[in-house]
Amino acid sequence: MSEAQAVTLSYEDGTRAVELAREAVNSYVINGQREQPGSMREAFYARTGVFVRLESTRGRGSLRGCAGAYDTSEQLGHAIVDSAIAAASEDSCGSEIEPAELSNLNISVFIVEDTKLSNDPANEIRLGRHGVAIEGRGGAAWMYPTLPVEHNWSTFEYLDRTCRKAGLPHGAWEDDDVTVTLVDGPVFREREPEGSIERI
Repeated sequence: MSEAQAVTLSYEDGTRAVELAREAVNSYVINGQREQPGSMREAFYARTGVFVRLESTRGRGSLRGCAGAYDTSEQLGHAIVDSAIAAASEDSCGSEIEPAELSNLNISVFIVEDTKLSNDPANEIRLGRHGVAIEGRGGAAWMYPTLPVEHNWSTFEYLDRTCRKAGLPHGAWEDDDVTVTLVDGPVFREREPEGSIERI
């Protein structure tokens, strides 16, 4: 991993990661302030990537925000806070999270344990486990690892949709001037807003 450290999180670490993301979102949305991680668990001092995803449970549900980075020199605890705030801001999905939405938000955290440049992503991707980052020709994009399972995408559809998000044509992931990085790690999420947390 570039500048990052491999890290392995326990269930307790993952639970605290989601709680910290929830605290950061609440503090930002209600008070406009950045939550400090406080006394961090040992794993949170590792310098590794993280993504925070916010989903509304109202009606049919919808993605309200997702932000993060798979390679960072920031300590995990601070990266969780910063990603949570970015996901809640208007820069993420076009509109900032409002206080009335907080009780209807499901929060999940994807913590990067390892990354791998892949020359054969179609065969190496594990759907539901690997996030994907694609870069080339001036474009870059990443996808959350649970998306293909949630939407019943094939491996090829997963890769093609990531290409499209990066402004690249379908199949560009097979070209030599486009890099595909597989991002590996667990996802911890609330079973229901502010409820118990599961590892997937």
